Amino acid sequence: MTETARDLRAPIPSTTPWPSPAATTYTLFCPPLDTSPLIARDFVATVLRALGLDTLVDAAALCTSELVTNACVHAKGGGSVLWLAVETWRVRVIVFDGDENPPVMRELTPGGWEEGGRGLYLVDALTEGHWGTAAALPNGGNLVHPDGKAVWFDLAAPG
Repeated sequence: MTETARDLRAPIPSTTPWPSPAATTYTLFCPPLDTSPLIARDFVATVLRALGLDTLVDAAALCTSELVTNACVHAKGGGSVLWLAVETWRVRVIVFDGDENPPVMRELTPGGWEEGGRGLYLVDALTEGHWGTAAALPNGGNLVHPDGKAVWFDLAAPG
């Protein structure tokens, strides 16, 4: 994968991440612990397998792990909340944390992919660019937590 300056300057995609009212949603609280990314990954994989969406498990589990890891490492506070929303045409994973700072795709060094810094590139590649960020956490048109952000990704449902 070759990165260009254009890629690094491109804004992180952003649209409203909240699923439609018709979505079936599953929720998991992720405390700020080293085990949270693994638990979140297993949670998403288990739900998708139970729904017969096995073809999405690997990509969804890896992207989920990256977003929850970022929340645990970079967002200070009481953890994050993960929503898995399943609709007929897509699966959406949303991770909300109390940190208002948006994620940053770091410039990759010419020498390789050192520890850290490649997670959002993986999310971008696996979702074909269908991910983004949004501020605050809505609840029926009201802001429940006006501070913080949501980072989300979509995978197209098979068939």
